[in-house]
Amino acid sequence: MASMAAADAILRLTEAFKKDANPEKINLGVGVYQDADGKTPILKCVREAQQRLLTAESTKSYLPIPGTPEYGKLARELMFGADHEILASNRAVTVQAPGGTGALRVACDFVKQHYPNSRVWMSKPTWANHPQIIAAAGLDSDAYPYFDAANNALAFDAMIQGLGEIPTGDVVLLHACCHNPSGIDPSPEQWAQIADVVAERKLLPLLDFAYQGFGDGLREDPQGVLAMCRPGAEALICSSFSKNFGLYRERVGALTVVAASDEVAQKALSQVKRCVRTNYSNPPAHGGQIVATVLADADLRALWLDELAEMRGRIRQMRQMLVDTLKAKGVTRDFSFITRQRGMFSFSGLTPEQVDRLREEYSIYIVRSGRINVAGITPANCDRLCDAIAAVL
Repeated sequence: MASMAAADAILRLTEAFKKDANPEKINLGVGVYQDADGKTPILKCVREAQQRLLTAESTKSYLPIPGTPEYGKLARELMFGADHEILASNRAVTVQAPGGTGALRVACDFVKQHYPNSRVWMSKPTWANHPQIIAAAGLDSDAYPYFDAANNALAFDAMIQGLGEIPTGDVVLLHACCHNPSGIDPSPEQWAQIADVVAERKLLPLLDFAYQGFGDGLREDPQGVLAMCRPGAEALICSSFSKNFGLYRERVGALTVVAASDEVAQKALSQVKRCVRTNYSNPPAHGGQIVATVLADADLRALWLDELAEMRGRIRQMRQMLVDTLKAKGVTRDFSFITRQRGMFSFSGLTPEQVDRLREEYSIYIVRSGRINVAGITPANCDRLCDAIAAVL
């Protein structure tokens, strides 16, 4: 009989939060967007798309293994832009996956089957589930420098040096935007230098692109993707619509394979389809149909862009409010770096001991690394949160 598996740290934190009877408890752990009322909303464009689908739906039969061609086409256009060289040359193919996590697992299975001796290199730190997904696929992993804790910034020089020492043929996992957990992204100029090193070392980039539109904007956020996908370059891109469409429970993601040519892309697709067939066989339909319906309709797409901008703007406002309120509380430590970070997450600089005190004394739940979900901050709870942080510092 197998022993009990250790619970995921973030999910364990969520369970503890649910059991806490304090009516003023605050959850800054789980990576889910919340509005100013602390709710995870259903977007208006999603509600409208669902109504249309409910009216028009005529079957519950299986989707094709890679999902529908329309979904794949729209996902690629969203990443690259409709007029990109990659689309014109047909050297990218897409399979719909159950969330970004499902896309990552299929990508790792593909790597294991065709590059079995390759090691996957992750940023230090990275999303806590990355090493587990890589290991579950039977691959070895290692880390390259990324975060400069002393300055709450990107350790760019160390990163470039580290990438330059990775053996040729290995895989480098990169957060395309809104780095989780640090919230720190390379600039466009830095992305270009990173892409140069990846090309020189002949590394295969594996891009985790879970937050398009949550950083600086829908077209600004793919800078890293575009830098890696220069003419002739190959890449694996795992994207997700959980955050930017609020479709968390629908599990809507995609794995896009960028190859050197149309012919190689089709060969890669045949191999990825084998990975899918032996994993989940066919993707779920509903969430992908919602995304395709919104992206293909001019009015729904415009509504989505407005709602996405509203979510992105709220996160930025909460970053500024947190910094301003801490300063107003007399906290002398400089937290201004939080306003320079992007996406839902921030490395706060709080120690594990301070995080423990916040949970035990104030019912404020944060991952012990000090990573906070900024979207969990609201105008109603920010003052209490800052009082508690001031007390434990």
